Amino acid sequence: MTSTTASSPRATSPRSTTSPSAERSRPTTSRPYTPSPHRRCATVTERSLAQAVTGATIDREWLGDRRGAVATLVSEVLGTFALVFFSAGAVAVDAASGGGVTPVGMGLAAGLVVVAAIFALGHVSGAHINPVVTLAFRLAGRIGSLRALAYVVAQLIGSVLAGLAIVAIVGDAGDAGATAPRIGGVDAALLAEVILTFFLALVIMGVATDERAQGSFAAIAVGSYVGLAILAWGPVGNASMNPARSLGPAIAGGEWSAHWIYWVGPVVGATLAVLVYSLLRARRSSAKDSS
Repeated sequence: MTSTTASSPRATSPRSTTSPSAERSRPTTSRPYTPSPHRRCATVTERSLAQAVTGATIDREWLGDRRGAVATLVSEVLGTFALVFFSAGAVAVDAASGGGVTPVGMGLAAGLVVVAAIFALGHVSGAHINPVVTLAFRLAGRIGSLRALAYVVAQLIGSVLAGLAIVAIVGDAGDAGATAPRIGGVDAALLAEVILTFFLALVIMGVATDERAQGSFAAIAVGSYVGLAILAWGPVGNASMNPARSLGPAIAGGEWSAHWIYWVGPVVGATLAVLVYSLLRARRSSAKDSS
């Protein structure tokens, strides 16, 4: 009796007529992954926890180098002092001289000192010189909470020292360059602070956190934006975009008119900028993954 499994054609499996190269080149279609609402919530929670852990690790590394940590704080004091001394100082000198600086000069002074500070101190501390810039980097998970808090304290110290220096030089003229609502009142100044700070933080997030945009042009981009914002919108409410820029002159000059808007406006604007930039980067990453 002979077996039919080896000789019968019906027992043999048919061979594929498609070559291996054709199989490999055959296009495959896949639907993009769309997480469920539950999964999206879980992803947000996981990301928040990951950022918290990362921030704590960054803080430990920062504190591990005590001399380096002190250097970063001194850098923020000096950088913020320079920013306030030149930007608010230009306003005070303009008032004391009867318009000798001019609005164009005020915008140039503020923009150029930002460029100089970033070039001089950016490699030491990042040259945040602005509490809401530090807030933006914290929200983006770039620095830890402890370092962010220390930066803000250093920035406010530099701001107050600069305000006192302005008063020591030009006296009470121009209230030490203090910020206050002008055209349109409080509502207009608040809205201007939100919008102007939003774009400032967006520019900074773009040039400081994206490797493709980092380089010497980052300082020029940020400084140019600051100068442009002051030239265009300074008459509305001084275009502060920086709580430290407003606090020191307010203390030294005694001008507290609607001071709160120079905290609320920049904080809201910077927070919105981080959210928008995160969405833009996430969409770009998704597009790369699906291509």
